[in-house]
Amino acid sequence: MSDCWKAVSPWMGGEMTFDELDEKMRVFETAADYCVLPGIFMVARLDGRSFTRLTKEVCKFEAPFDERFRDMMIATTESLMISGFQVIYGYMESDEISLLFALNERQFGRKLRKYNSTLAAEASAKFSLLLGQVATFDCRISQLPNVELVVDYFRWRNEDAARNALSAYCYWTLRKQGQSEQQATSRLDGLSVSAKNELLFQHGLNFNDVPNWQKRGVGLYWEQYDKPARNPITGTEVVARRRRIKSDFDLPMKGEYGEFVRRLVVVKGDEVAA
Repeated sequence: MSDCWKAVSPWMGGEMTFDELDEKMRVFETAADYCVLPGIFMVARLDGRSFTRLTKEVCKFEAPFDERFRDMMIATTESLMISGFQVIYGYMESDEISLLFALNERQFGRKLRKYNSTLAAEASAKFSLLLGQVATFDCRISQLPNVELVVDYFRWRNEDAARNALSAYCYWTLRKQGQSEQQATSRLDGLSVSAKNELLFQHGLNFNDVPNWQKRGVGLYWEQYDKPARNPITGTEVVARRRRIKSDFDLPMKGEYGEFVRRLVVVKGDEVAA
């Protein structure tokens, strides 16, 4: 007989106190509780649900990129980073957010369902308030056993940002030339990176001139800074060391970005843990 069934069977069919009923039902509620093992890095990825329709049809943001939308996504990422979790690094591109937690993150006993539900709920609430419309995110957790896989994860999202930006610029260039959704999609189907760059160049746009935050995403991480202060005892002017979140709009790419993330894991991870 399974342990779960042993826990339930004594109460089958009989009158129960509240404590007995509570114990019985929590078996079912927690049966799918999976916890991330100690020593494993966690990276949460949050994706906007139906954001293409929300941003292009309902709210009519500028295509392919809009600074208002970007700033709302950054504010949502910052909100998650200061909501009680030990987040080393936040990364935002398009309608998704990635969060790297410190190795010693212990919220919720490291239960996956709690992270997924809480992060999705907090992101949805914050972004909805900023937007003035209902907007929702889903969330999934990657469990990464070493620093190199953490680096690979963020390089993956960084390169995805570049590919998506190139395709988005091509698509909206064609749309603004009068082509329909189907025509623009069909025109781009199977085109190589070089062919897409050439398409943009023929329409007067050099993709190298596109702002880096659009091609590479935005990184958010903690930095220390000095702030003038006054000693409450002596009344003398002093310098206080504080922490704040820096939004980086000029991230490196490829191998340089990998080294950037590796340094964050090692250095910032120690600072957050402290």
